[in-house]
Amino acid sequence: MTYTLATRFSRNAHQISGRDALDNETLYRHVPSIFAAERHDSRSQRYVYVPTIEIVEQLRREGWFPFFAVQAVPRDGNRHGHAKHMLRLRREDGIGKAEAAEVILVNSHDGTSAYQMFAGMLRFVCTNSMIAGERFEEVRVPHKGDIQDLIVEGVDTVARDFPRLMETAETMKETVLSRDEQIAFAEASLLVRYGEADAPLGADQIITPRRCEDKDRTLWTSFNVIQENLVRGGLPGRRTTPDGRVRRSRSRPINGIDQNIGLNRALWTLAEAMQRLKSV
Repeated sequence: MTYTLATRFSRNAHQISGRDALDNETLYRHVPSIFAAERHDSRSQRYVYVPTIEIVEQLRREGWFPFFAVQAVPRDGNRHGHAKHMLRLRREDGIGKAEAAEVILVNSHDGTSAYQMFAGMLRFVCTNSMIAGERFEEVRVPHKGDIQDLIVEGVDTVARDFPRLMETAETMKETVLSRDEQIAFAEASLLVRYGEADAPLGADQIITPRRCEDKDRTLWTSFNVIQENLVRGGLPGRRTTPDGRVRRSRSRPINGIDQNIGLNRALWTLAEAMQRLKSV
């Protein structure tokens, strides 16, 4: 089996990904909070504890396997074994294709997150993992009441969106952007990433591909290039300080689970908006 301990989440998380499905031994070694035996002692008796690993085992029986897992590293070391975590699961028959649909699971055992599920997609050429925007299904189950069945049903709810997800991607592949449209998309993406503050990067930087396969000007490729550049960071940037000095640095990667999900969904929504404008 081939596994890679990635560092994209930097000091704020442990992360593991693999070309083969991740087994429990590997998951436990890098993302132990998936296996928490009970709720964190800060939670009351009303908090319904559902071990993430039980859900993973149920999904394996349904043909969904984890290929990626990440765990946040809280400042309070006492919460390490219960911290927020995210897994991306897909069917093994997706390997070898250009893209594969994924189910993204987010959970914690310390009260920092409800149980959440999203539809996503992995692009194999660059291992970009995208999360569908707000027009696609999201399942959120709070830790109270009878939630086990709701969680399993949620996978079917998310999976029902996969045909529409793949159709959206194919439409984006057929949509060609002009250079001005690429720049407009990139500028909107910088606002999503950095807000109204002066971004350390220029639109031309984040639309510049990292590999020759991404040189075309389709909306799909432009979206992927921008997403990869913003999530992975490492681009040379500059900021002007209040006293007028220019500080040079490298753009930071996305380190947090919530920030990663939020940026990915927002970029997908932007890409869909561009698609709708182009279809008018």
